[in-house]
Amino acid sequence: MARRVVVALLAPVAWTPPGIDPARWRTALAEDVVDLLATLNEVETAVAVTPADRWLADAVVWPGTAVYEVPEPTADAVLAALPAAPRAPGDAAPPGPTGPTGGAASTGGAVSTEGAPPTGPGEPTGDAASTGTAEPTGDAGLTGGAGPVGYDQAAVVVADAPHVPGLILGKLLRPLSSRPVAVAPVEGDGPGLLGVAARLPVPDWLPALHLDAATPAQVRAAAPGPGDVAVTAGWRRLRGPGDLASLDPAVEGWDATRALLSGRPG
Repeated sequence: MARRVVVALLAPVAWTPPGIDPARWRTALAEDVVDLLATLNEVETAVAVTPADRWLADAVVWPGTAVYEVPEPTADAVLAALPAAPRAPGDAAPPGPTGPTGGAASTGGAVSTEGAPPTGPGEPTGDAASTGTAEPTGDAGLTGGAGPVGYDQAAVVVADAPHVPGLILGKLLRPLSSRPVAVAPVEGDGPGLLGVAARLPVPDWLPALHLDAATPAQVRAAAPGPGDVAVTAGWRRLRGPGDLASLDPAVEGWDATRALLSGRPG
């Protein structure tokens, strides 16, 4: 069964509501996204930050959550920092619709861990919290005491969509059984992605992906063929005043964001 990880990229956010401290806003958004990931079934979860934003990861992670430090807050930097699962001699990466796509093994930024994130085989569903262990690695090598581990598939998601359903994140990973890359667009105006998922090691044609600016069309243009990139269901990010209308008070979750917007102490 494929070993999967979903990583919340705690990058700087594009907008803060008037009257709210930007650091408190970032913290509330990040806390809600991290809490959402903790409910996903059958995946491991982690967060990624630049060294300057390590304070944010430390403020919101659950005990045992892996924290990857990356040189820049981009999805490709996160994917490059994740270790790929070793393949048996003679094994090849599963071909996509246009044939083998593969690429060189990824390398990336340093990683630290405070323990072990949730784990399990299969696809996330968002129904209940997962449990398990993992020992993340990176350029600096293994920080735990066990041998190196790796992932077959990974997804990187933004930190300014605290109300995204877990099912949407599950759909982002689903196409990787037949395609090397999947992207989830942002609903609403403007460019950007909700997240990107890829088989590991990352295909060497995958371009730099800043989730505030990239589009599905740009990713497809870089692929050997358009069928190598699946476009999955999208969701709104909180990037401006108009996006606040997408927050449904009747939907569970986004508790920290809800409390901050309502003026309750958080």
